[in-house]
Amino acid sequence: MTAADPPEISDYGLLSDCHSAALVSSHGSVDWWSLPRFDSPAVFGRLLDPSAGHWSITVAGDHTATRDYVGDSLVLRTVLRTATGAVAVTDALALRPGSRGHEIGFDAPHTLLRTVEGLDGTVTVAVEVAPRLEYGLTEPRWRRDGPSWVARAGPVGLRLTDDSELTATGGTLTGRYPVAAGQRVRFRLAFEPPYGPAARGGPEPSVHDTLEAWHSWAALHRGYRGRYLPAVHRSALVLQGLTYQRSGAVVAAATTSLPEQLGADLNWDYRFAWLRDVSLTMQALWVAACPDEAGRFFDWIADAIGPLGGAPLQIMFGVTGERDLTEHELDHLAGHRDSRPVRVGNDAWRQRQLDVLGEVLFAAELLRERIGDLSDATRELLVSLADQAADSWRLPDSGMWESREHPRHYTSSKVMCWVALDRAVRLAGTLGVPDRADVWAAARDEIHATVLRRAWCERIGAYAGAFDSDRLDASVLLLPLVGFLPAGDPRMLATIEAVRDRLADGPLVRRWYGDTAAFVASGFWLVECLALAGRVDEAGALFADLLGRGNDLGLFAEEIDPATGRQLGNHPQAFSHVGLINAAWRLTEATAAGGGPRPA
Repeated sequence: MTAADPPEISDYGLLSDCHSAALVSSHGSVDWWSLPRFDSPAVFGRLLDPSAGHWSITVAGDHTATRDYVGDSLVLRTVLRTATGAVAVTDALALRPGSRGHEIGFDAPHTLLRTVEGLDGTVTVAVEVAPRLEYGLTEPRWRRDGPSWVARAGPVGLRLTDDSELTATGGTLTGRYPVAAGQRVRFRLAFEPPYGPAARGGPEPSVHDTLEAWHSWAALHRGYRGRYLPAVHRSALVLQGLTYQRSGAVVAAATTSLPEQLGADLNWDYRFAWLRDVSLTMQALWVAACPDEAGRFFDWIADAIGPLGGAPLQIMFGVTGERDLTEHELDHLAGHRDSRPVRVGNDAWRQRQLDVLGEVLFAAELLRERIGDLSDATRELLVSLADQAADSWRLPDSGMWESREHPRHYTSSKVMCWVALDRAVRLAGTLGVPDRADVWAAARDEIHATVLRRAWCERIGAYAGAFDSDRLDASVLLLPLVGFLPAGDPRMLATIEAVRDRLADGPLVRRWYGDTAAFVASGFWLVECLALAGRVDEAGALFADLLGRGNDLGLFAEEIDPATGRQLGNHPQAFSHVGLINAAWRLTEATAAGGGPRPA
């Protein structure tokens, strides 16, 4: 590959300051940075259109690129090697100077740090800083302000401080110069409010301090001692990087509108927090991080939902609890590899998804030791969610795959209503409503019997994705994972085999027959099901195969095309890394090799 080729989705590495994210290609171009929040407009958006902004640091001529994160951090080091020598480019989204451990990310300086270091010989380096604000709508103009370059336009101000000689042409800064072994060139690009005086004072953020901050966080999260330890630790860092630290919300992905199918319109904004993902995410945080992360996430959920008053539970929120996530299209952007439309916002927030009731109560039961410390309002919320599951489980909904067609009676939705009631029965005393346990238990048992009767399809010999259907769906792999049925139950085993035979290509599992690509998380669910069924060697082989499908940094997008191996969808995807952590833990438990804290 050369720097001129359009990068694949898997070519990008993640940078994060726990407020926002940037994606940098293996050849040194930052092609995505939305600031000051994950869901803010991008100032570098070349990921979605060639003209939507970038910051490239490239080398002249043919070269190779190798990269890795520095230790247990999200500081990325890329080595670019040419015929005349080699340079290393170290990239980081700065954390607040001096922040350590659980403090990292609460305040972010919104600063992108890039350092070029000469390793061997002399290499000619070309720098191009071309921000295009508001997803490429606005081209700023650069002007000198003492030792810095400043660009302001609309709602964004940028200040670039550097050790090099750059030239401004309109909205682009360029420079070209040799870097010799031992020489360092540093760049610091900071967000500034466009109106009023810029904040000054205090220590400047640095790569070294940011690296120390990440290492201090990682040092507190060593409880997991099971199989596939490096991959689990890396995935824990990815989940932390996708956490908006001020609230504890975990966004589904760092990006919007990366396509599930190239050239098609399955392009969605995933920079929000879904309750759909919460139970498995909570379990992963418990396994790979620590109860502090899981507890803060649950506190955010309770605050975001607020009093229901009988209204249906909203399925997703902005990172500080915003409810209105109305979707619109950015018609001026061509989309990633001409995949239109580019969408901002996500109208799935309007859908009814009954599974979220179970997601929240599953999460609450994982943290049962903290329930007694929760506020009266939060305990009342959990009671109302259980009551809503008992009252509404018979209704059709949009399902966990967020179908935009007619609502149906999805099996996974009914099962998660069962989960809501099952966990509520366990928590009834702690919640202060022991008299509700019998009512909830009766509804739970009715759901269980109905699912066994109406979801089983004799024609396909498996549990179907919806009641009275003959359509197989990977979501039924969740039944053993939430305790609805043992993996060794004959009908469940038949279902697992049906998924392997008809939806899977090795470890890659499509959500349904005819799906455009394999959903990464469902491959990890298959691993868990096999491990729970006692087929540990098979599960381990599938896990190892799927692990090898990540990119060179161990990052996973949402989907993988089984035919080409190409990663598709938004990147990196939290749910994929949640699946990895939980599958590694399940394999560890199945082989009795330890595994650290137990989430359930």
